[in-house]
Amino acid sequence: MVDRRKKSAPKALNGATSAAGAPAVSTSDAGRIRVPAPKRVGTVKIDPAVAKAVGIQTVCVYCGSGPGLNPNYAKASDILGRDLAEGGIGLVYGGGGLGLMGQTARAVIANGGRVTGIIPQFLSEKERMLKDVHESIITKDMHERKKLMYERSDAFVALPGGIGTLEELVEQLTWAQLGRHTKPIVLANIDKFWDPFLDLLAHMRDEAFIRAGLTVRFVTVDKAEAIVPAILKAAASRGSDDPAVKAITTQF
Repeated sequence: MVDRRKKSAPKALNGATSAAGAPAVSTSDAGRIRVPAPKRVGTVKIDPAVAKAVGIQTVCVYCGSGPGLNPNYAKASDILGRDLAEGGIGLVYGGGGLGLMGQTARAVIANGGRVTGIIPQFLSEKERMLKDVHESIITKDMHERKKLMYERSDAFVALPGGIGTLEELVEQLTWAQLGRHTKPIVLANIDKFWDPFLDLLAHMRDEAFIRAGLTVRFVTVDKAEAIVPAILKAAASRGSDDPAVKAITTQF
C-alpha cells in the first residue's frame, strides 16, 4: 500500500522512497527545469474553467521511454504538455525522464503545470526517474503502478510508443469496453503512427471479435493541438445517446 503523506513544500527535492518504506510522495521546486515553452501557433488557449466544469483535473499520458525516429513525436509531447499546464490539468505518467515520457513531463513543468510520476522500483534507474516533479510514487511492481495511474486520472492519452504503451492503452480500452469506466481515451495518431493499430481493430471487427455490445469507443486525433480539446469534448458528452455526440468517437 502506498503512503501518500506529503511533506511541506521543500525548496529542494528530498527524494521519493519506496511504497514499502517512508513516504513515497515528495514535493519539489521545479524551477530549475530549463525547457523552453513551445510557442503557440494558430490554436486557442485551453480554459481551465472548462476542464474543471467537465471533471477533468488530471490526464494520464502513455508514451514511449524513447524519442522515436520522427521529431514530430517530441513536438507533440511539448504541445500536449503546454496545453495540459495551461488548462490547469495535471499530468499523471510513468515517472521516467527519458524519451517522450520525460519530454511530456518537462513540458508540463516548464509551463507551470503539475506532474505526478508513478514508477516501479525496478525501473527507477533504467528509465531515469524524473526527480523534478511535484509528486513521485514508487511502487512495488507494474500492477500497482497501473492501478494508481488509473485511479489518479480522469482521462487517458496514448502518444506514440512501444509495447508498454500499447499494453496500457489496450487495458484502458478493454476496461471501457466492459463498462468499468467512462473516462475519455484519446489516441494521438501523430503522422499516422497508430494506423496499423486502427487497421487491426477494424480487422477484429470484420472478423466479428468486436461485435454489437462490445464496441470500443475512443477519440482519434491527428494533431497534438487537438488532444486536450478532444478530451474535454468527450468528457462533456459521455453517457449521451445522441448520435451527433457519439460521432466524436471512433467506434469499432
